Amino acid sequence: MGNDLDVEQLVHESGMPKDLGVEFVDLSPIRVMASMPVDHRHLQPLGFLHGGESVTLSESVATVGAWLNCPPGKMALGSSVNASHLRPERSGGQLWTVGIPDYVGPEKQVWEVDVRDESGERVCASRCTLAVVNLDPGFPLGAEDPA
Repeated sequence: MGNDLDVEQLVHESGMPKDLGVEFVDLSPIRVMASMPVDHRHLQPLGFLHGGESVTLSESVATVGAWLNCPPGKMALGSSVNASHLRPERSGGQLWTVGIPDYVGPEKQVWEVDVRDESGERVCASRCTLAVVNLDPGFPLGAEDPA
């Protein structure tokens, strides 16, 4: 589906995913893949990957996939995320994430997201629900401060 969002540009601009080193490597309406290093930015005080980083990565992948499925004049925003953290991860590795749509409807989408480490071990299993809403034509997409 075509839409009004320049998804390629949006995933490379400012925002939390970019600040955390997330790189999108495959963008399609049926699959989104991204990678993220695990370094000092992603650790909790005991030196393990912070669970919030896996959730951020999962929601970012699901949101980008949902954008790719939005019809013209619409965009998607995360409305709920369920994440099961399955194994700890330490600094120095790389996470690989794949998101696929489970449901794509006119008002919501549901994405299944799988986060794995470099060896292919599953780190986090996530399910993200996104609301499909009207794209405000006056909103400066990609801007640091919309005010």
